[in-house]
Amino acid sequence: MKAIILEGIDKPLTLKEVEIPQPAEGEVLVQLKAAALNRRDWWITRGKYAGISYPAIIGSDGAGIVTEVGPGVDRDWIGKEVIIYPARNWGDKEEYQANDFGIIGLPPYSGTFAEYVNVTVGQLQFKPAHLTWEQAATLTVAGLTAYRALFTKGQPKEGNTVLITGVGGGAGTFALQYAVAAGCKVFVTSGSNEKIERARQLGALAGVNYKAQDWAEQLKQLSGGFDVIIDSALGEGFSKLLDVIKPGGRIVFFGGTAGGNIPEINGRKIFWRHISILGTTLGSPHEFGKMLAYVDKHKLVPVIDEVFRLADAEKAIRRMDNSLQFGKLVLSI
Repeated sequence: MKAIILEGIDKPLTLKEVEIPQPAEGEVLVQLKAAALNRRDWWITRGKYAGISYPAIIGSDGAGIVTEVGPGVDRDWIGKEVIIYPARNWGDKEEYQANDFGIIGLPPYSGTFAEYVNVTVGQLQFKPAHLTWEQAATLTVAGLTAYRALFTKGQPKEGNTVLITGVGGGAGTFALQYAVAAGCKVFVTSGSNEKIERARQLGALAGVNYKAQDWAEQLKQLSGGFDVIIDSALGEGFSKLLDVIKPGGRIVFFGGTAGGNIPEINGRKIFWRHISILGTTLGSPHEFGKMLAYVDKHKLVPVIDEVFRLADAEKAIRRMDNSLQFGKLVLSI
């Protein structure tokens, strides 16, 4: 089969011929139809994840057709159109993942930038019928991360005001779509006025460019404050979120694209106003099923920035260098 191989840190992604894997006990072989890129893949190519070994088939998002099953797996799965839960060993706690939890796309779990991938039968969910292969493939990491951040952690109610910071990336765009479908009043920030306008077209009421000195003041004036804030950036601007969150509000974060640490903040604003700051990452298999049901119920269609051939994976990941994309980047296989 053809697969995209990462040979080392800062090495280009290359297309190579490798053996088709054989499903072990409890596994299935999925012929991939599409895979999508995440910021995680970009960081992996730069060696920013612990335990990376090379060569590696990266990629965590994928959708396709089950072609073989391993021992102990019902043969009725063969021929089914599926979307893949992107991790193994979440564990039995919904609140957090187990110690041996691992996302596919790093050894020992081969990823989805290939024509075939082995996954456990427990990682399978049926592809939403209203989505193309390319659209379905975008949902797994970013869609699940956004779902858990917004609904499990943020818990907005209909009519609540919600802020999505740094809209344009995959998870932020999904959070926007989910919150609009839930009947929330959604606002966004971005360093690009064009992305703010794109977000308005998806249902955001307004947006502010965070490059402006007074961006927090502008947001407060526009919205009156927020019940829930979804953030993936951290960085220096994080402290200003305390100025725009309402009493009893929840700030949920799941990334650190603007810096990995929470800056110095005024703790009095947190305890006196009963503010919750909540961390989250990915989501459980149970939440994955709930997320897909939500997408199907509201007939949500993921936003795709651009579709590339598998052989052009290096070109696709280079588009992430300056965060120019709005929505997801996809490989058609």
